[in-house]
Amino acid sequence: MKQRTPVYVTILIILCILYIVFYMFVQNASFLSSPYFWGTAVISTIIALIHNSIGDLIENAKFKALSEEEKKAYLETKKVPYFKALYNSAFKKQSATEEKDILIDHGFDGIMELDNQLPKWWLGLFWFGVSYCAIYMLSFAFTDFAHQENEYDEEYKAQTASIAEYVKNTPPPTIENAVYSPDNIEAGAEVFKTNCVSCHGDGGKGGIGPNLTDNYWINQPEKTLFKNVFHIVENGSPNNPTMQAWGKNGVLTGFDIQNVAAYVYHINQEQKPITPAEGGAAPQGTPAHWEK
Repeated sequence: MKQRTPVYVTILIILCILYIVFYMFVQNASFLSSPYFWGTAVISTIIALIHNSIGDLIENAKFKALSEEEKKAYLETKKVPYFKALYNSAFKKQSATEEKDILIDHGFDGIMELDNQLPKWWLGLFWFGVSYCAIYMLSFAFTDFAHQENEYDEEYKAQTASIAEYVKNTPPPTIENAVYSPDNIEAGAEVFKTNCVSCHGDGGKGGIGPNLTDNYWINQPEKTLFKNVFHIVENGSPNNPTMQAWGKNGVLTGFDIQNVAAYVYHINQEQKPITPAEGGAAPQGTPAHWEK
């Protein structure tokens, strides 16, 4: 008789398989708090214990049918720890007598081969891989598992809801508390492309509106550049009616204005000015002396 797998090993394997299957279908670890998962785990554990008890009865019946020598040999094998026996079976080497019994002669080419059985660990991994592939294909075909579009939609909705919640609970910046942050430059560039580029040109080089990359400004109501841009975008230009009050008319929020002010500050203070020779508009207004 062969040594049987301990019941605790069987239970651990069942729990691992259940975890993988539930995770594949749910796609997160929230099922760990689900009564369905734990109910399945408990029922599977009970079935494993019943199976082990039936195995004990069968083993006892077979043991009684063995000869004394066979009983002695079997009891000796049971003294070997399970994992040590598993390791030995995986890397077992045959004796010369055993090799003689499993030799295969090709006949026509004279090559001799051993008809070894595949190691249990290899067979276990093979059948686990086959089972996993079958479950994966079924879950992919009949559920939302591993569908990139569905995953993207779910993440997009979650992020949109998170942003909406943040905006709802966070008052929009005003000129009093708005601050420059490099993290806002990218978002400000998008606001600029949508609302400002038609007048101020790509990269703020100017066109219908002034060049925003040089140090000449028509309107200078604030002492710092960042606050000055925030003021003009929010309230419009008293010297140019086409420069509307984007904040006052509700087109842009305080967050949008803070972002676009960060972008304009970036192209004016942290990048090289676009000169008329490079396609930029000619300076308009007077030189500014911004406070830091």
